[in-house]
Amino acid sequence: MGAVLLPPRCLLCGDCGSVGLDLCRACRAELPLNDTACRLCAEPLTTPDSLCGRCQHHPPPWDGAWVPFRYAWPLDRLESRFKFSADLACGRTLARLWCAQTPPAERPTRLIPIPLHTTRLRQRGYNQALELARPVAAAFGLQLDPRSLLRTRATTAQTTLDRAARLRNLRGAFVVRAGTTLPSHVALLDDVMTTGATLAAATRALRLAGVSRVEVWALARAPAPRG
Repeated sequence: MGAVLLPPRCLLCGDCGSVGLDLCRACRAELPLNDTACRLCAEPLTTPDSLCGRCQHHPPPWDGAWVPFRYAWPLDRLESRFKFSADLACGRTLARLWCAQTPPAERPTRLIPIPLHTTRLRQRGYNQALELARPVAAAFGLQLDPRSLLRTRATTAQTTLDRAARLRNLRGAFVVRAGTTLPSHVALLDDVMTTGATLAAATRALRLAGVSRVEVWALARAPAPRG
């Protein structure tokens, strides 16, 4: 009855929503899919199932990446409102869009959202990666694990830094909780992947804890900053 009385409205243009989503058909059609991308870092490419130049020469510490969207209009607008303006309706819509995509054939045993430091968590009030991970884990039948990985120190906001500074900023920022037993195959989940510095630091912590296969999952791939 509620769906009849209050039909979904598009979060971007205000028109009628479609297929149970708070997006109209026109805005949904503009979503930037990342169909052809580097299989390690998800950078958009023109050749399927290939590696970008950076990954050929300097492969990341993880084993594969699944990032179904590009960080571009109109998805970037929804993500920004979700992450920085506490618009949880945008977060729910983003999660539904993600769950509608096809995951890798070989799925991990456990899904680990990138944690926030307690200082940032108090400021924001929620962890955007965890809010996305909950429906994604449920949709694909994965165990959600928000406790095993810890962020041990507050770091400068990554958006203000170039690639080299991001790597320095995150060195040693993650540890696996003492006494934790992890499966051999896990996926790290974040909202947006840019240089991959955050995911790389978290992957190294999981490797030290004995995880043999780490994949990175993110909602969207943003262009890496130069430098």
